[in-house]
Amino acid sequence: MSDDFYSEQEQWERVKKWLRENGPWLVAGIVLGLAALAGWRWWEQRVERRAQEAGVAYERLLETLNKGDRDGGTKQADALRAEYSSSAYADQADFAIARALIESGELMQGAQRLTRVMDGSKDQELRLIARHRLARVQISLGKPDEALKTLSAAQPGTFAARYAEVRGDALFAKGDKAGALAEFRKARDTQAVAGTATVDAAGLELKIADLEADGIGAASPQKAKP
Repeated sequence: MSDDFYSEQEQWERVKKWLRENGPWLVAGIVLGLAALAGWRWWEQRVERRAQEAGVAYERLLETLNKGDRDGGTKQADALRAEYSSSAYADQADFAIARALIESGELMQGAQRLTRVMDGSKDQELRLIARHRLARVQISLGKPDEALKTLSAAQPGTFAARYAEVRGDALFAKGDKAGALAEFRKARDTQAVAGTATVDAAGLELKIADLEADGIGAASPQKAKP
């Protein structure tokens, strides 16, 4: 036989020896890898399924509220949060119930729902929206100072125009018309720079025009030269 044959035979013997020594570990690694992959797929499917379930529960909640059944909707919202607390639908459910409560004049109960989203949501934008809405409720409750404190406790980011308008509303409620006008103008200018309509431009202009008509923010007349 040729030397090449013996060389290949030796190599094959070495391969078989390596497989005998390391084969069990190799098989175990493959099994663990397959198990991890299966576990990951199971987890993804579970997350997707629960998200779909939360969405269905939220749709049922909206249907209940549309029928005028606020008490039933409140129970559904609480059940949704209890079962799917990590879902964004839990926050949306609190928003929906808060709106229903506020529209029916139950401002304190609505504020509690908004506070829960503001303090507990994992979504930064939802927290900012809840803070903005809570400030409006606080103004309606006759607590403009609390509204200003609520707004100042976070950076508004893309909601800067909205926050400025509500600050203006709070200052106006306090009787600070000059401060209110400054904030309304800030809201208008911020929105113009952003190029995105986040506040009611027409309503904002009316607020500005009304204050300017009262002489607020007008330039002081210059003294006539002798």
